[in-house]
Amino acid sequence: MIEKRQFYIGGSWVDPVEAKTLEVINPATEKPIAVISLGSAADVDKAVAAAKAAFAGWSETSVDERAALLERIIAIYARRSGDMEEAIRLEMGAPRSFARDSQTPTGAGHLEATLEALKHHVFERPSPRGGSLLRHEPIGVCGLITPWNWPINQIAAKVAPALAAGCTMVLKPSEIAPLSGLLFAEILEEAGCPAGVFNLVNGDGPGVGVAMSSHPDIDMMSFTGSTRAGISVSQNAATTVKRVAQELGGKSANLLFADADLETALRTSLTGCFSNTGQSCDAPTRLLVERSVYDDAVALAGKIAAETKVGDPAEEGDHIGPVISDLQYEKIQGHIERGLADGARLVAGGPGKPKGFETGYFVQPTVFADVTNQMSIARNEIFGPVLVMIPFETEEDAIAIANDTPYGLAAYIQTGDPERAKRVARKLRAGSVYINGASPDYDVPFGGYKQSGNGREFGEFGLEDFLELKAITG
Repeated sequence: MIEKRQFYIGGSWVDPVEAKTLEVINPATEKPIAVISLGSAADVDKAVAAAKAAFAGWSETSVDERAALLERIIAIYARRSGDMEEAIRLEMGAPRSFARDSQTPTGAGHLEATLEALKHHVFERPSPRGGSLLRHEPIGVCGLITPWNWPINQIAAKVAPALAAGCTMVLKPSEIAPLSGLLFAEILEEAGCPAGVFNLVNGDGPGVGVAMSSHPDIDMMSFTGSTRAGISVSQNAATTVKRVAQELGGKSANLLFADADLETALRTSLTGCFSNTGQSCDAPTRLLVERSVYDDAVALAGKIAAETKVGDPAEEGDHIGPVISDLQYEKIQGHIERGLADGARLVAGGPGKPKGFETGYFVQPTVFADVTNQMSIARNEIFGPVLVMIPFETEEDAIAIANDTPYGLAAYIQTGDPERAKRVARKLRAGSVYINGASPDYDVPFGGYKQSGNGREFGEFGLEDFLELKAITG
């Protein structure tokens, strides 16, 4: 059992004000692997006071000083990448190969992209007509709340630009998957991050999240998680009129046209939907298929889903692992049952666990066909390996269905016509559009329209989220 009961505040590991422990459960075994402490408003007060005291000095450091810290963090992160892989495997059930090849590299990717953005950012420039100086300054003390599904990805995507901007911060990683965040705190400590610049308090939303978002001495909240929780953060932050940047839920449409290579498009589509066991906010979970190839697509999707392997996260391979928790498993089962009750046709998977996986929160890779866009499984974010297939008649029909959602995080297009791809991409109401399986780099902005959030992360766009713009005239 791993003992991680302390918080990182003011450059030291300290005990919580009031002892309240939580067991961290390995979702593959349903057994505890670690014990952490859940913080309270009193712990948040201590962390915010440390961050506020450190802001005056850190905000005045040079670009070279902040870049040097990021370079040290990058080097130590590389050395401890094996530890990060193991932490992510244990805390969220990510298969060993996926933790090594996909999850862990995101931390390094965001650190490096932020370092590059910092070195090239223009912090002072004249106004367009002259006569004034426009100056970017750090916004202040930042509250960072990160999720469990891509734990180090979101931690690095927030901590790196906050450091680069000259901000100080309090991080609350997910209490369900806290080990990667605690390891990252160790990395920053070893890198010589000045006391109080980075602070970490574990806890849940009601105990720590609310205290952070409503705290009068926190100048900005950066939150990634569900739309429901994001609304709560915004409401709590409103009384102090602080900046709120959010990356929230999604129900991303994937438009498959008849001129695409059908098998390639479907394998790309199902891999994207089932990757990370479907626990990605931008997963292509609504597959819209042109009517002329719909029947063939449904048959092939069922075949690919049946071939998708579910396996032990401790083993190497391209299989998917469990979902994060018993609560999440039950939510996904409820969505699957609702899909059946609403009349969707089950093509693959379905309720219950895969054969041979009685222990662990494993879900069958599931495909529904003949779904209408008004069904619950087409409207709600399921956050598991569940794909819904919807037929469409025309390009205009596909765009209308794709945009008929409260979300707008991502969209996907599968087509053999480059002009169509560009034309359709411009009409989709989403923060990111991916064509024929393309993947972006770490310097490309990430964020959503509508109830998928506001603001943009990654690279220079993430850096700008943590900066205020001051005009100096005279």
